[in-house]
Amino acid sequence: MILSGLVGTLMSMNDPQWGNNGGGRRPPNPPDFDELWNDLKDWLGLPSGNKGKRRNNGNNNGGGKENAPSGLDPRALVSIALGLALAVWLASGIYIVDASQRGMVLRFGRYVETTQPGLQWRLPYPFAAHEIVNVSEVRSLTIGYRGDAKNKNNKELKESLMLTRDENIIDVQFAVQYRVKDAVFYQFKNRDPDAAVMQVAETAVREVVGKRTMDVVINEERTAVTEQVSLLMQEILDRYETGIEISKVTMQNAQPPEQVQAAFEDAVKAVQDKTRQENEGQAYYNDVVPKAEGQAAVLLEEARAYKERMTETATGDASRFSQIFTEYAKAPGVTRQRLYLETLQQVYANTSKVMVDAKGQGNLLYLPLDQLMQAGAGGTLARDTNNGARGGNASSSPQRPDEANKSPVTGSGVSRGELSRERESR
Repeated sequence: MILSGLVGTLMSMNDPQWGNNGGGRRPPNPPDFDELWNDLKDWLGLPSGNKGKRRNNGNNNGGGKENAPSGLDPRALVSIALGLALAVWLASGIYIVDASQRGMVLRFGRYVETTQPGLQWRLPYPFAAHEIVNVSEVRSLTIGYRGDAKNKNNKELKESLMLTRDENIIDVQFAVQYRVKDAVFYQFKNRDPDAAVMQVAETAVREVVGKRTMDVVINEERTAVTEQVSLLMQEILDRYETGIEISKVTMQNAQPPEQVQAAFEDAVKAVQDKTRQENEGQAYYNDVVPKAEGQAAVLLEEARAYKERMTETATGDASRFSQIFTEYAKAPGVTRQRLYLETLQQVYANTSKVMVDAKGQGNLLYLPLDQLMQAGAGGTLARDTNNGARGGNASSSPQRPDEANKSPVTGSGVSRGELSRERESR
């Protein structure tokens, strides 16, 4: 066959003795590729300008004889070419899937299977095709701005301006991160899943913001708003079978439109002042009310104790009166006299005045009992002090001149004549 002849020729060319005339063996001439190409054209029936051309051999001694054919059949060349083409066509079905990707094989345009990471093969075109989807990449999109959220020139007012429940307009900017969790749904269930995520995100944000007031969205429930937006987006995307999973939703900015920004700041300051004054009032309340309640509790306890004391006293007095009345019924005179004396004793126990009967005859002595009592208390204290200082040994001291004039009865510096004159004046 032509193929075997070509292989033999190539092997003979690799022979180390090829071209060595000293060996007594003459190798065949190498094939002429131009002649092979002309033979192929003749075999295919194509016109060839070199038809009938003879090749001169340097060893025929100029005999002009025709050279021997190359020994290669043109049909073998066609078979080789077709084999190479078939090998290339079959090799076109080889593809590589990375670790972060998934491959999907289509046969005649219909999904057949999902291939895992590694070297894979499918039927070549046009029988089959494949598509690669990255399932690990975190994709992101923005609502209300493009690029930097702080740059006012990057705002998309058509997306960011929304209406709240209290009929106010608010400027809200969101950022959404998502990834592919089902490559088949992502690739074949929707025409443009990324655009669907954008529309779903805007719809969810408008629905959540529209159910709340402006103050709640801006100040009070920012975290709750983002969480609810994420849940609502995931619910809608699952309903549409997009094969997308929401990773994170972030509220970049929430504020009133620029046209009313100054008025809104004034309103916010007023609210803050109101809150501050309420806190101060609450602090004052927390300081005053507990003290007042404590004082009231003390007064109540004192009143309760006074009530119990007076009740017990009255009960005791009533019981004592009943007992006295019983004794009075037995001996009225004695009981009356005893009550009279006890009453006088109680009255005069707390007074410094002494009542003396002036109807009797004789000299009336003035007895300053209060001074005597004070002097007695002071003398006792002085003696105790002196005894303590001298180690308990008593000693006599000379009498002072002023002490000689003191009355032995009164113990003071008042003479008997003065007492008599005072008695006569009375």
